[in-house]
Amino acid sequence: MSATHTLALPDGEQIPYQLERRSRSTIGLKISASGLVVHAPKRVSQSMLENALRSKADWIRKKLLQIGDLLPAPMAWEDNATLHLLGNPVILRLSSSDRNRQPEFGLGMLHLRLVDVTDAGAVEKKVIQWYRKQALLDFARRLELLSARLGVALPKLYLSNAQSRWGSCNSKKEIRINWRLLQAPPHIINYVICHELAHLKEMNHSAKFWAIVESLCPEYRRIEKELRHLSPRLHQF
Repeated sequence: MSATHTLALPDGEQIPYQLERRSRSTIGLKISASGLVVHAPKRVSQSMLENALRSKADWIRKKLLQIGDLLPAPMAWEDNATLHLLGNPVILRLSSSDRNRQPEFGLGMLHLRLVDVTDAGAVEKKVIQWYRKQALLDFARRLELLSARLGVALPKLYLSNAQSRWGSCNSKKEIRINWRLLQAPPHIINYVICHELAHLKEMNHSAKFWAIVESLCPEYRRIEKELRHLSPRLHQF
């Protein structure tokens, strides 16, 4: 589980971060599209952790500035906006209607008929609802095929809305995949699912774990780099 905290620096600056406690021996820092993510051992106190973070303050500031320069502009929820589905561009079309209707998809367009097409919040909500529905269907098919290849029982699938993780797997054999991945090309979605499926056999990131991942996805190293590069765009909404 992750929780939001704020790191107070001596000069008065405050840096928000996501903290995830794990069974590990060192503190890990990651700068994602949503900001600073900290992976910390369960035994490290909060005060010790924040002292360690303050010692890395210059590095954290530098990386946050760098990723900020790379972030795409916020999504404009308006007619003719460009979305992405399975790596392909999709044009958002908005039309006025006497009531809000179900989205229609076809010919590279997602068509929304709404009472108020200028209500950006309503448009965003409808689009995200549609993406989540399609993601569950798409990910379920991939999970079924890939779990069969690995020779494991089909795990339960849930959608995730995490800001810093694309997938997770727990001891109950439940797999969570971030719905935003539906925007990515199929090979990236497959890699994330393969990664989480491998945890059904190895609940760690040992050499055995990566060997399992490689057996399902031989080019996983290249795909991981591609996903990191694509991540800011996938978090536009």
